[in-house]
Amino acid sequence: MKNSWFSLGYRKALSACAVSALSSLFLIVIFAGSLAAHAQSPKELHIAAAADLQPVLPTLAAQYEQATGVKIIPSFGSSATLTQQITNGDPQDLFLSADYVHPEQLVAANLTASHAPVPYARGVLVLWARKDSPAQPLSLDALTSPKVQKIAIANGLHAPYGLAADKALASLGLTDKVASKLVVAENIGQTAQFAESGNAQVGIISLTIASSPHYRDLGTFVRFQPQSYPEIRQCAVVLKSSKNQEEAQKFLDWLTSKSVQESLTKFGLDPAN
Repeated sequence: MKNSWFSLGYRKALSACAVSALSSLFLIVIFAGSLAAHAQSPKELHIAAAADLQPVLPTLAAQYEQATGVKIIPSFGSSATLTQQITNGDPQDLFLSADYVHPEQLVAANLTASHAPVPYARGVLVLWARKDSPAQPLSLDALTSPKVQKIAIANGLHAPYGLAADKALASLGLTDKVASKLVVAENIGQTAQFAESGNAQVGIISLTIASSPHYRDLGTFVRFQPQSYPEIRQCAVVLKSSKNQEEAQKFLDWLTSKSVQESLTKFGLDPAN
């Protein structure tokens, strides 16, 4: 009887140990699977990008993701607006501005991991119009043509391309002549939309937008002479608040690499150097 009780107790103890072991094994398998799934999930990089990059960055992002597995999630806007959002705590990893000034503001505010803005491209300013616009055949003379009643332009206080457009008009002696025609947009992307929709007969926009397939099919463009406006030196900074500073720096290194820089002209940008 004693032995029977011992045998039964022993069997119960063994059974309890087995259940405990199986439970532990089950938890280990689940934990390992969770780690594996986490390790295999794609890394993400959040990039605040100037509006002129809207036709450019998705293609570059796809190339980068294919090469590295890192997924780029862009947010587009005017450089000034994006700077303000970042200053207010918007969680971004990298800022691709359309100028030097706004990244430098973030450096001065001690909000960047970068010690100075890093040039990644130079922008090109153009005049664009729909193929059915009264401004056709298009030339810079269209700016003062009586057929052109509205000229879309970006806000020079917010958008570097808008500032460049202001300087170009001043350089050509056209500021006063066209002042009443100007339709001011928040950023260069919205400027292009004004001209595309017909709300303006022409738009002063970036070559990146004008040379994109959609705008090339819909209209034509002519370049402003580079000496008519200050250099549009587009710069980037890695943000101090980023939890992916290393990945952000790797993308910036890739963007400024020789092979990528040599490919920028097909997107409407000149290499940084």
